[in-house]
Amino acid sequence: MKKLLLVVIAALGIMVALSACTTPEPEVIEREVVVTEQVEVIKEVEVPVEVPVEVEVEAEGPMEIAVIVKTGNSSFWQNVQTGAFDAEAELQGMSPGLSVTFLGAQSESNINEQISIVESAINRGVEAIVLAPSDVTALVPVVEKANEAGIKVVIIDSALDAPDEDYVSFLATDNDAAGRACAQRLIEEVEAKTGSKSGKIAIMSYVAGVGSEIGRVGGFTEYIEENSDLEIVTVQYSNADMPTALDQTTNVLAANPDLVGIFGANEPTAIGMARAISQAGLSGEIVAIGFDGNSVLQDFVRDGTLQAIAVQSSYNMGYLGVMTAYEAAIEGKEVEHFVDTGFVMVDEGNIDSTEAQNVLY
Repeated sequence: MKKLLLVVIAALGIMVALSACTTPEPEVIEREVVVTEQVEVIKEVEVPVEVPVEVEVEAEGPMEIAVIVKTGNSSFWQNVQTGAFDAEAELQGMSPGLSVTFLGAQSESNINEQISIVESAINRGVEAIVLAPSDVTALVPVVEKANEAGIKVVIIDSALDAPDEDYVSFLATDNDAAGRACAQRLIEEVEAKTGSKSGKIAIMSYVAGVGSEIGRVGGFTEYIEENSDLEIVTVQYSNADMPTALDQTTNVLAANPDLVGIFGANEPTAIGMARAISQAGLSGEIVAIGFDGNSVLQDFVRDGTLQAIAVQSSYNMGYLGVMTAYEAAIEGKEVEHFVDTGFVMVDEGNIDSTEAQNVLY
């Protein structure tokens, strides 16, 4: 019995074992592998690049160049103004904050008013001053004051008896040379008319003590004395006032009916002188040489009242004065200490030439 039971149990064990070995086959999953075309992918990578560093520059503030002349009441100084403002327009392309101001006294003889105008410019802290001094010494202290304040000063037209370090440049006609040229022309005209280098002449000047007057009339006088026997019977000062010059010349002509020549040393004085000659009926009878070249003086040359006029380039004084001040004060450049702006002797024969038209105004 026990034997039979063991056999039965053994058989059952085998069956169970076989049953365990015959588990269902696992499900097979088929995967289709598809090979696609290789695609090149470009990946953008940020690479540090050295970029110039922008330096923030403080915006340029307002800058003033003050042009201060003897007076605004003549065509000569108005032509200086034209040159100065043309320079301003040109320079504003580089310096939009730049302004050029233009001021002058009521008259050339009002020296104290000009000093006050310069002091006002110093007090408002201008970058530079372009100055035509009305007196060779009276303007020296205020120019020194400007220099001490760090303001660059450019002198135009008339010399200043100041140390060279007080101003950066002097732009003017060589007045001594111009005066000598006027004297030479007067001698030639007198000799051509009278056959002699002798006789009486007069000088109609403007403001005593002005640098341009000292050079111009000084050069004229020296040349007359050194190269002729002409006698200077009088020197009159009109204070650059045309009506005064007219009256003075009228009196000189009346007192000296044998006068052979006369010299008018600046624009308003020469105009007054020429009008007196014309009113006295002496146009072409007396040799008359003038200075400067506005339209009125040009008419007197054309009608024979004036035999010649020495014409400065007043436009250049204004234009180059501002340009020089800008270079020295704003660009920090070293500039020429003296610039000769030149002159042209204009008469009826060359008045319409290009050379003359470039300086006439």
